[in-house]
Amino acid sequence: MKKLFFVASMMMLSLGAFAQHEVGTLTLQPKVGVNIANMSETDNADPRIGFAVGGEFEYQATNFLSLSAGMLYSQQGVKYEVGNITSTIKADYINIPVVANIYVVKGLALKVGVQPGFNVSSKLKVSSGSTSGSTDVDNTNSFDFAIPVGLSYEYDNFVIDGRYNIGMTKAFDGSDSKHNVFQFTLGYKFAL
Repeated sequence: MKKLFFVASMMMLSLGAFAQHEVGTLTLQPKVGVNIANMSETDNADPRIGFAVGGEFEYQATNFLSLSAGMLYSQQGVKYEVGNITSTIKADYINIPVVANIYVVKGLALKVGVQPGFNVSSKLKVSSGSTSGSTDVDNTNSFDFAIPVGLSYEYDNFVIDGRYNIGMTKAFDGSDSKHNVFQFTLGYKFAL
């Protein structure tokens, strides 16, 4: 019984060290990164490589849990080839991730949340050999909703974050395609 009590006590003491910041603190994290974006329901598609840039506020609610909310400019879309014609849908969004961060060890957090997004630009670029052109995509839905899941690691206020944003809404009218984006960012946390 003493051993069980000792092990339980040690586990409880170690739990207080999981969070990187004090309970009740607020931080701001500017971040920049890369997106590997694709769409569901598209055959023979290749990902569109783009960037993500923005920032997040994070509130450390407990030793194990923090809540973050941010705003990111995110380049999404898809690329596909038919014969010698390459088409790229360039759909850019302002995403607003709201995420729960669950700290499992010091600096390492599992992430899950919701992410509304608003389309700011949608173009179709077509190229064939030496010719290329671009046109607006009129049937892009102006609102996008995704479920971000991932993890992050923080060391000396530098944060490496990897997320997979699972698209829940149709990207275009008349299509069942949804955005699915792997996002990798590097940020730095400033205490406020």
